[in-house]
Amino acid sequence: MPTDQTYQAKLRYTAMSARKIRAYADLVRGRFADEALEILACYPSRGARLIENVIKSAVANAEDRRATNVANLEVLEIRIDGGPMTRRFRPKARGSSSIYLKRTSHITVVVG
Repeated sequence: MPTDQTYQAKLRYTAMSARKIRAYADLVRGRFADEALEILACYPSRGARLIENVIKSAVANAEDRRATNVANLEVLEIRIDGGPMTRRFRPKARGSSSIYLKRTSHITVVVG
């Protein structure tokens, strides 16, 4: 039951790859916000905690802007985008090195 008013929250530059977080985003997309928070509370993963905090922030934004139906907020959109990557070096055989990437991600939640 989407309303005409939407509220959003973002978490940027999270030190976790987007691939690890997207599985939890797929679980709660399209559900009511309180139901999504109950689902995420059952998972011990750090990715679930990150999404849970962003959903709580989006609901708090709705309360702050005097939304009329805070109890009926639905997760309309949840996006997990890749952020910038930093390159690190790991020593290899015979004095060489190889590059590995420290990945980050951006989480965007829209409720309405």
